[in-house]
Amino acid sequence: MKTKLGTWLSIGSPVIAELAAQSGFDWLLLDLEHGCGSEAAILPQLQAIRGTGVSAMVRVGAPHPDLIARVLDWGVHGIMVPHVNSATEAEEIVRSTRYSPGGHRGYSRTVRANDYGLRPIGEVPPPMVMAQIETIEGVRCAGEIAQVDGIDVLFIGPADLGHDLQHRAEAAPGDYDHCLSLVVEAARAAGKRSGILLRDVSDLAKYRDLGFTHLAVDSDLAILRQSYQQTNLAAKALAPHLS
Repeated sequence: MKTKLGTWLSIGSPVIAELAAQSGFDWLLLDLEHGCGSEAAILPQLQAIRGTGVSAMVRVGAPHPDLIARVLDWGVHGIMVPHVNSATEAEEIVRSTRYSPGGHRGYSRTVRANDYGLRPIGEVPPPMVMAQIETIEGVRCAGEIAQVDGIDVLFIGPADLGHDLQHRAEAAPGDYDHCLSLVVEAARAAGKRSGILLRDVSDLAKYRDLGFTHLAVDSDLAILRQSYQQTNLAAKALAPHLS
């Protein structure tokens, strides 16, 4: 499977979304779980991305059907759901993305996903669903989650998984690297894809070689923070009197 490169958008700015979309990424993740922007910031970002060919994903804060349906109606290409720990949870998430008889998503002909009624619903492809594996339970159930029809990507949440392993190591099937390998293999065995968020671009080749196909590097907020800090340090090194 071809590797897809993405990045996190945490600030909620349509200008940053537009710039990121024009910078060569394959997909962008608009973050409603930990990001600074509210639901109201999603639509302007989607409008800024439209026409660039970049896939727009939204991470909802929780697997609530109303939250999922709302962002899908706005025309996102897919969703990411945090803390998916079982096949039962994964099945319910998928049902929230599907119309009857495959699910319980509300039906409307005039939402943005259907070009406000200009495009029939049948012409709109089903959204991609990324299930985040962020706990020991999620790792243990990764094989069952991957087998759920409609789950496309098992996506590691490295901070949460690392935190869980640190505090409950006795319950884990192995260390962090072993857990990653279990998730990648579970996805591969089911014919699905796997992904992870990285903070260092130099790690890309390593995780690609491990089998991850959806790699995200850093966030708009972290990139700006690092750039501001580097600019500040460089300026003060050249002109110490600024300190």
